[in-house]
Amino acid sequence: MHLKAVTNLLLAMFCISIMDTMIKMLSGDYALHQLVFIRAAISLVILLPVLFRHGIMAMHTRRPGAHIFRGLLLVMANMTYFTGLASLPLAQASAVVFFAPVIITIFSFWVLKERFGPFRWVAVLMGLVGMVLVAQPFSGHIEVAYLWPLAAAFCYAGFTTMTRYIGKTESASLLAVTAQGSFLLVSALMGLVVGSGQFAGHVDPGIEFILRAWHWPTSSDMIYFGAIGVLSAITALSISAAYRSAPASLLAPFEYSNLPLVLLWGYLVFSEFPNTMALIGILLIAAGGMVVWLDSQFRRRAV
Repeated sequence: MHLKAVTNLLLAMFCISIMDTMIKMLSGDYALHQLVFIRAAISLVILLPVLFRHGIMAMHTRRPGAHIFRGLLLVMANMTYFTGLASLPLAQASAVVFFAPVIITIFSFWVLKERFGPFRWVAVLMGLVGMVLVAQPFSGHIEVAYLWPLAAAFCYAGFTTMTRYIGKTESASLLAVTAQGSFLLVSALMGLVVGSGQFAGHVDPGIEFILRAWHWPTSSDMIYFGAIGVLSAITALSISAAYRSAPASLLAPFEYSNLPLVLLWGYLVFSEFPNTMALIGILLIAAGGMVVWLDSQFRRRAV
């Protein structure tokens, strides 16, 4: 078993759960592009010395296009997810992102014409039912904000695949730095377009999070900004190291360690806890993802 890779991924999931909690805390006062820009800038300050410590050749790559595409997928996954956090409970938003394995299965069937056995379709059904129970459209109020983490699930699935694809030839530190560089570039462009707040004033918390004006953090909030940057650097290095040294199919189940953590932080920090139906939905989404993984492992061994 790839113990080091698993440990790296568990560390990343822990850091992500703390980072998401802090971002949700700050989402009511600051702009999305501001949080992402400062987080990426602090993270790069930490990561660049790590990269150069491995020598100038660690900067070399023959796949610049793949790095750009991977970075954009990660940026879109994070920004859509963070936008959802402004409106949704922490645990429910996180659970929707873990719908990704089901999305990949449906995509593979319709687009790639792959065929699956009954267990995979049971997993799809579990994931779909879980999504309905989490979003609860039958409650009389359809929360469209769930579309944000759903979009993040699509992007994150692509990011994970790209990390594994190029990780065999690229260093973990280079993967981490290019990812943070993508955050810095995109958030800076967003700041130039909407940073003055000329489009702000939207009633929807998620949209307002995107369009809010940039303003300098208070001294007390600077601690959170700094912590988010440090956690982001650790996460970037840990995920890159994990997925370049072990198969994604092996690591996938350990990503679900994020769910009990966000349940805990959501309860302790925001006094949030899913109702019974939403909790069952979260468990079904996680179980569906596990069934997809188990089925793929069984088919791989049978070949």
